[in-house]
Amino acid sequence: SGRRVPQSGEVSHVTCSEEECEEEEGGVRWECLPQEILLHIFQYLPLLDRAYASQVCRGWNHAFHMPELWRCFEFELNQPASSYLKATHPDLIKQIIKRHSNHLQYVSFKVDSSTESAEAACDILSQLVNCSLKTLGLISTARPSFMELPKSHFISALTVVFVNSKSLSSLKIDDTPVDDPSLKVLVANNSDTLKLLKMSSCPHVSPAGILCVADQCHGLRELALNYHLLSDELLISLSSEKHVHLEHLRIDVVSENPGQHFHTIKKSSWDAMVRHSPKFNLVMYFFLYEDEFGPFFRDEIPVTHLYFGRSVSKDVLGRVGLTCPRLVELVVCANGLRPLDEELIRIAQRCTQLAAIGLGECEVSCSAFVEFVKMCGDRLTQLSIMEEVLVPDHRYGLDDIHWEVSKHLGRVWFPDMMPTW
Repeated sequence: SGRRVPQSGEVSHVTCSEEECEEEEGGVRWECLPQEILLHIFQYLPLLDRAYASQVCRGWNHAFHMPELWRCFEFELNQPASSYLKATHPDLIKQIIKRHSNHLQYVSFKVDSSTESAEAACDILSQLVNCSLKTLGLISTARPSFMELPKSHFISALTVVFVNSKSLSSLKIDDTPVDDPSLKVLVANNSDTLKLLKMSSCPHVSPAGILCVADQCHGLRELALNYHLLSDELLISLSSEKHVHLEHLRIDVVSENPGQHFHTIKKSSWDAMVRHSPKFNLVMYFFLYEDEFGPFFRDEIPVTHLYFGRSVSKDVLGRVGLTCPRLVELVVCANGLRPLDEELIRIAQRCTQLAAIGLGECEVSCSAFVEFVKMCGDRLTQLSIMEEVLVPDHRYGLDDIHWEVSKHLGRVWFPDMMPTW
C-alpha cells in the first residue's frame, strides 16, 4: 500500500489519519487494521515475529502489549554453553514481569539440565506476586534440575504462586522438591479450583501430604503420583461422595534400590474407587526388578493401562490375565526367551476390553499370536509387535502370518521391522 514494513531491528512509529486509512488502490493499509483483527493475527505469530511486528507502528506496538496475548506463556530457560535449545531473552522476561505478570494465567517453565536454569525459573516465580495463575507446569527437559536446588529456595518461590493465585486448576510439578507444608499452602488457597495434579518423583512429599490434598480438593479429576504415596486412605478419600468422579489416576511403581519392599493396597479400596468413579483410567508404569513383583497382581486391580519398562516374568504376566479385567492397553518392554503363548491367550480370554498391545524383547509362537488376535478381533486398534518376537512354527511362518492376522483384525497389518541402518 505504498509504505515499507521495517526489517528486523528497525523501529518505525507510524500513525494514520482516517483519510489515510481509507482504501487505496483496492486495499486497506496494514497499519490501520482494527485491534481485534491484529490481536487475532498476533496470536498465530511466533514470539520473535510478534516482537518484530510490534516495531512497525504505534498501533501494532499497542496490540503487542494487549493482555490477551500474555495469558499463555512458556518460559524456556536453557544455558547456551550446554544446550542447543532456544531460550527466552532476558530482556523479554524483564518486560513480562514489569508489564504483564498480572495478565499471566497459563504458564509453563521448560528448563534444561543445568542448575542455573532451574534457579532462573525460581527467580521468575518469586516475582509473580501480582499473578493469578490457572495452570502452572515446571518441566525439566533432561535430568530433573529442580531437584538440585536448595529446597528452601524452591519452596519459597512456589509458595508465592500458591498464595497469590487463588484459582489454580492444573499443576505439574514432577521431579521437584515440593514438600508437605507447601502442599498445605496450595490447598489453603486453591482447594476449590484444583482439578489436575501431577507430582511423580517428589521425594519430600509423604502419604500424609498427598492425603491432605485429597481430603480438601474435591474437584480433582487427574492425579499422577509415585506408588509410595498411594494408600488405602487416599483411595477412600477420593471415593467419598463429596468428590467429583476421578478421570485419570497415574501411578509410577519405580524401584530405587534392588530388593526394595513395596506395600500392598487392599482390594476393598480399589473397589471403592471403581464404585465411585466407574469410568476412571488407572495408568500404571512398572520399573521393577523381577523379585520385587511379589505384592502386585495377587488380587484384582482395576488397571486400564499397564506398562512394564523392565523385563517381567511369565509368572507376573500370567497373573495380569487373572487380575486385570479392565485392561485396555498393555506394553511389555521385555520378558526373556520363554514363549508367552499361554499368558497371551489368558489375557485375551479375561481382558475383554483390551484394545492395544505392544511387545518388545519377548517371544510368542506364530500360532498363539494368531489365536490371540482371533480372540480379540477388530477391537485391537493398536498392535505393535516386533518381527523378532514371533517364532515360526508348524502352522505359520513369518512370510504368511501378516495375512492371517490382517484377516482377523479387519485391516492390513505387518509386524514392526527393526531398522537396518
